[in-house]
Amino acid sequence: MTHAYLSSPVPVALAHRGGWLTDDQGVRRTELENTAVAFQHAVDLGYAYLETDVHATSDGVLMAFHDRTLDRTTDRAGAIAALPHREVARARVAGKEPVPLLEDLLGAWPGTRFNIDLKADGAVVPLLEVIRRTNAWDRVCVGSFNQNRLERARRLYGPRVATSCGPADVARLRLASLSPVLRPFASRTPDCAQIPLSHAGFPVLSRDVIRTAHRIGMQVHVWTVNDTGVMERLLDAGVDGIITDNTAGLREVLVRRGRWNPHDPRTAQNG
Repeated sequence: MTHAYLSSPVPVALAHRGGWLTDDQGVRRTELENTAVAFQHAVDLGYAYLETDVHATSDGVLMAFHDRTLDRTTDRAGAIAALPHREVARARVAGKEPVPLLEDLLGAWPGTRFNIDLKADGAVVPLLEVIRRTNAWDRVCVGSFNQNRLERARRLYGPRVATSCGPADVARLRLASLSPVLRPFASRTPDCAQIPLSHAGFPVLSRDVIRTAHRIGMQVHVWTVNDTGVMERLLDAGVDGIITDNTAGLREVLVRRGRWNPHDPRTAQNG
């Protein structure tokens, strides 16, 4: 049975770290990733799905942030896991915006769904606590590039929380796509396969992968796709979702194809 997180009509449009902003001159701004401003922009465009990453501070507060350290995107330095929340709270992304708490994001848009990448082992339990406090069981999908971390999350969270494929899950799906005989090797545990077009120069996505995933009841979302021509080709190939920074571009593609499903968080119900 399809998890409630994936109950929206396909194709699903996911705003990667909130997506790009555009200034008054039409110039794309990329420096405010994973901030409330970026997420609000995506919501204003009509996005029902937001993608983000999480790290936990030394005192267990869960932050929506991609990097292990504050250095690249904020005016402060240091590893998030080594700093208490009071220190991380002083950081400003691009010198302007605070690093948001995941709990605040879930509360700000209660009808919006979040795709969450577990970036560190220390974030696994705090994420479960946030999901419990916000009753967001049907509103989140959890993934990780670390298979062991993802398996731990699956054991703790149980089937109430949707999960995407980890690296081993993707490898098994790719293997299963090579022949019907190998189809039993594909894991049935993930609710969706969120995969790149290629990795380290090797192709990951193919029409056979898409067909195999569909046969076992799994949606296929592709990341991170910013070229509108590539978006068109992926939709023609039958993918179920696209994760993008180019939120305006993906919306334009889906509107042109008559497949844009605008989301109004003011009227949406918490799943």
